[in-house]
Amino acid sequence: MIGGLFIYNHKGEVLISRVYRDDIGRNAVDAFRVNVIHARQQVRSPVTNIARTSFFHVKRSNIWLAAVTKQNVNAAMVFEFLYKMCDVMTAYFSKISEENIKNNFVLIYELLDEILDFGYPQNSESGALKTFITQQGIKSQHQSKDEQSQITSQVTGQIGWRREGIKYRRNELFLDVLESVNLLMSPQGQVLSAHVSGRVVMKSYLSGMPECKFGMNDKIVIDKQQGKGVTTTDDSAKSGKQSIAIDDCTFHQCVRLSKFDSERSISFIPPDGDYELMRYRTTKDIILPFRVIPLVREVGRTKLEVKVVIKSNFKASLLAQKIEVRIPTPLNTSGVQVICMKGKAKYKASDNAIVWKIKRMAGMKESQISAEIELLPTNEKKKWTRPPISMNFEVPFAPSGLKVRYLKVFESKLNYSDHDVIKWVRYIGRSGIYETRC
Repeated sequence: MIGGLFIYNHKGEVLISRVYRDDIGRNAVDAFRVNVIHARQQVRSPVTNIARTSFFHVKRSNIWLAAVTKQNVNAAMVFEFLYKMCDVMTAYFSKISEENIKNNFVLIYELLDEILDFGYPQNSESGALKTFITQQGIKSQHQSKDEQSQITSQVTGQIGWRREGIKYRRNELFLDVLESVNLLMSPQGQVLSAHVSGRVVMKSYLSGMPECKFGMNDKIVIDKQQGKGVTTTDDSAKSGKQSIAIDDCTFHQCVRLSKFDSERSISFIPPDGDYELMRYRTTKDIILPFRVIPLVREVGRTKLEVKVVIKSNFKASLLAQKIEVRIPTPLNTSGVQVICMKGKAKYKASDNAIVWKIKRMAGMKESQISAEIELLPTNEKKKWTRPPISMNFEVPFAPSGLKVRYLKVFESKLNYSDHDVIKWVRYIGRSGIYETRC
């Protein structure tokens, strides 16, 4: 599949080089350096074809990771491997930098020997790799037969993401629903496009080999229950929004996909520590946390009057944080006078924008800003295009309406039940590209 893997610094020097196929020669290293890293124009595409050779690359700070192949491979799978490789290196030495790669080059070669076999990706879970590749890259010579058999079964068995024999004094499970809401709205308040990208991130400190079940207010599940006569009494039903329609989703490899397809229940044996359980996307019935109402009036050719009102559309008991509104100004702006009811506002000439910041804002409230913009006379007949007003914020709920209906833990071998596990659930909604045309 992958013919070779090369890691470069910003100068184009090769830090790590591993060739898996005979059809990849030394000239491939130079071709990527000349045509991508040292290219006169910035290479925007992550896939570059040079002399019938495909280069797939990702960049982390000033480090380039390039996978090389002459075959017609699945591009998504190659990029998934490159991102996994970045995650593994981050798990071992926290930051991907030239210094860290040079200091840990023996460790990286050991990792590559385990992760790739003849160019085919194998076990890439950092938790599993850490059991038999130590931080210093030196394998222990004094392992018992039981430990060696555990490593063998973990590498070749079905549960490669979790080792056996994990024990904690207190069993805890943390679940974060992290969502990014994207919006494009017309000046009249019509939604032109809106979608939510979400992630369910978990952190588990559980003893043994537990099985977890995670349920959410997915539309298909709720419809099935109502068809069977089951009544829903959870928070989502009380709020009036009983279910959400998930357009597409992807899962961590620990999730049993067969059960999700048949029962729509997310059943899994969790990895130890941090991991991303699933990603999803929704486009229907999105709760828009804020409405931006812009009013721009041109007073002659040398003056603009701008008034922007923001309204919070969520429960009054909730607080939004880190609110920032960016109001664009023309290029020929000479001066700005700003009056705002709440927060602080400042004109940034370098960004050609008025930046309005509010620390906190409760739900069902509104605030406004007024600005007088003085313009320099210009000979250009072309009108100002009026870029959209953008907004950043953070709210303590999921804009998609997703709710965790249940989170259960089953462990048959060890003497603890679901009630003994301390569970924490948190919802965080952030702005993605949240824009209103003016």
